[in-house]
Amino acid sequence: MAADESRTTSPVAHREGPATAKRAQIQAEVLRATEQLLAEGSSYADLNVERIATAAGISRTAFYFYFRDKRDLLMRLAGDVTELLYAQADIWFSGEGDDPEQEIREALTRIAELYREHGVLIRAIVEVSTYEEDIATFWRGLLSRFVDATARRIEIEDQLPEGTAYATAFALTWMVERTFYQQLVQDEPLPQAEMVDAVVRIYRGTVYGLRA
Repeated sequence: MAADESRTTSPVAHREGPATAKRAQIQAEVLRATEQLLAEGSSYADLNVERIATAAGISRTAFYFYFRDKRDLLMRLAGDVTELLYAQADIWFSGEGDDPEQEIREALTRIAELYREHGVLIRAIVEVSTYEEDIATFWRGLLSRFVDATARRIEIEDQLPEGTAYATAFALTWMVERTFYQQLVQDEPLPQAEMVDAVVRIYRGTVYGLRA
């Protein structure tokens, strides 16, 4: 690439605009095209706006109408995938507690499936976050939502010493992120069920203690 397009300013003024059906469709196509290019073996660094736009069936100029730059695109992708992950984690976050272990297991199993389904995208987000500080900050911000929700659920269970819920939630959330990411980048060194079982045991023992 002639220039780092993740930092290139758009040749046209980026406009958020109203949430129209056309806008939503084009944005979805750009996001889909990007994930497809990554799945075909391209790295995020190798992708340029021209190639993404072509794959999405739009012009380069149109790309910049909907996205500020490649970083904006990656942040949108990160936001989309975390929404999917959160929807599954919410099985436990908002559960009534009748069978919390089953809620945790179901949530983690579905999250593992999403890591498998959107692996190339998650891998790109995490890898770029290691050298792009704004992406790293954005990714940490997205994960903080999981930390907060985990802390609230821990407080409801009322099994840990007072004042320790947030720290425990922070450790559990990032444990899951790192564990599932390593499962992804190491081409599943553990059978998925075995990995999920291990994480469920950690949650059960940490959050529920003797109740487990």
